[in-house]
Amino acid sequence: MNKYLLLTLMLVQAVIAAPATPAQQEYQDPLQIRNIVKDFVQQQTSSMPGKVTFEVDELDKRLALAKCPRLEAFLPGGASLTGKAMIGVRCLTGTGSDHHHSWSIFVPVQIRHSLTVLISARQLPPGHVLEEPDLSSQLIESVPSGTFSDPAQVQGKVLRYSINAGQVLREDMLRQAYSITQGQIVQLTLLSNGFSIRNEGVALGNAGEGQNVQVRVASGRVISGIARAGGIVEIAP
Repeated sequence: MNKYLLLTLMLVQAVIAAPATPAQQEYQDPLQIRNIVKDFVQQQTSSMPGKVTFEVDELDKRLALAKCPRLEAFLPGGASLTGKAMIGVRCLTGTGSDHHHSWSIFVPVQIRHSLTVLISARQLPPGHVLEEPDLSSQLIESVPSGTFSDPAQVQGKVLRYSINAGQVLREDMLRQAYSITQGQIVQLTLLSNGFSIRNEGVALGNAGEGQNVQVRVASGRVISGIARAGGIVEIAP
């Protein structure tokens, strides 16, 4: 074999077998960063109802971050784990309360949240009390906050405004049914030391079960109490 060819082969083998130089070892492994992000998103979404899937974007291959002894993932302020999210990863140094971070980056994550939610089965007017025939369900993605999945959560509640057929039901659309209405004659009840004291008054506002309501009694005094079914207002002793 040509001695120059033999020398070249020996040099190539030496480069392949040679251990990494200190300069090669000082950079953070991008795969480890992605794994930290995956674990964080998995943990943060594990309690969400329905089905959550996500995909962590590949990191720029030109990324050259100093190798870090301890990585921490975090959700930036004001961000949420829906749609196109950004998850932060920072390098922590130091110990205990004295730690600080030497660098941080943001990793894009595509999050898909699908859930079967309640929708209106037909067009409904404002003030309508929801019953089972008014409800249907639909599997949706990018689930908005305040949705419902169980009919028991909305039956008996009242629509604040009209809605169209197929509209997703949300908390801000509904209110509790009033157990006491403004102008209604109510019975004030005070329970104290085993005794019950009753009086009569006029409700000054609307209130659902368990809500606070003000009542004017015959003397003109205004008293606050808790609305109960049957036109009863409980007064704390």
